[in-house]
Parts: sequence; structure tokens; C-alpha cells
Amino acid sequence: MNWVLLTEVFVTLFVIMDPVGTIPIFLSLTGGRSVQVARRAAWQAVAVSFGVICTFAFFGQQILEYLHISLPALQCAGGLLLLLVALELLTGKEEGPTATADTNVALVPLGTPLLAGPGAIVATMVFSKKVDGFTEFAAVALGVILVHVSLWLAMRFSLPILRLIRESGVLLVTRIAGLLLSAIAVQMVADAVRAFIAGEG
Repeated sequence: MNWVLLTEVFVTLFVIMDPVGTIPIFLSLTGGRSVQVARRAAWQAVAVSFGVICTFAFFGQQILEYLHISLPALQCAGGLLLLLVALELLTGKEEGPTATADTNVALVPLGTPLLAGPGAIVATMVFSKKVDGFTEFAAVALGVILVHVSLWLAMRFSLPILRLIRESGVLLVTRIAGLLLSAIAVQMVADAVRAFIAGEG
């Protein structure tokens, strides 16, 4: 096992995907739902993220080249999508389209682009280029798995917090999450614009 590569993969993806920072957003998006639905959303979001990450690890470069999509364009699209969700949370309209289908919360925005966003996708694609044998493959794969286990644990154990803070607390967390999410979205778009100006797009 290549422990140095494993540590590098885990730490990099942990910082980018931020399991702790996901908790307030998860609580705001699952507020008002039953515990069973929230738990289902947690593992579905992690499953979606894991599937997206694995797909881009194996076929990411080919997918982007086939569709003629640059990485900055992907990052900008993810940022704009997150910004729409953030505006819904900030303006109190999260009870609308987000709440109509339980699976929607797990797929978008939790699974992607919040967890499996452009940053995590690009990082995974870079790490996958370092694989030239089973040892490196095992290190990258285990790093990705451990990060997703951390994400699931963070969301799974946020549910007792949800029961404790009740409706008024969820409203406060929702507004804070919307603010944080909007900042993340704007930063993603700004990084994409900077990359376009630098000629990387």
C-alpha cells in the first residue's frame, strides 16, 4: 500500500468535500422530513457522489473531451447551480421544488455538485493519472472510499442535532447554510472566470 498517496488523496478530498461543512446544509435541506427520509437522503447523496467521482476517475478526461467541455466551464456550471440552491435557502423558498421529491435532495444539490463538485472531480482525475500499478490504485480507491464514509457519518449523526434544535433552529441553520453555500458558489464561479481569463478554458 502506498500510504503517502493514500494520505494525500484522503486529506485533499476531505478538505475539498468538507464533511463537517456539509452538516448545516444537509440539516437545512432535510428539515421537516422524517428521520427515515433524512437517513435515506444521506446514503443516497453519498452513493451519488461516489458514483460521479468514480466515473470521472476512470473516464473523466474522455467525457470532457468528447463533449468539448473545459474544466473551468464545468466549475462555472456547478457554481451557478449551487447559487440557485443557496438563493432558495436564503429567501425561504426551499419548501418549493426541493421538497417535492425526496430523491431530488440527495441527487441535487447534495450528491452533486455539493459533494462531487468540480474541485473533487478535478482532484480525483489528477490522482488517477498517478496510478501505474495495483498499489497506487488501491491507495487512491481507499482514499476515495474513506472520504465518502466520513461524509456519510457526518450526515448520519447530524440527525440527532436536527431533532434537538427543532423547527426554529432549522430555520436559523437554513439561513446560515444559504449564506455559506452562496459564498462557495460565488467562489467557484470566480475561480472559473479567472481560469477563462488565464486562457485555460
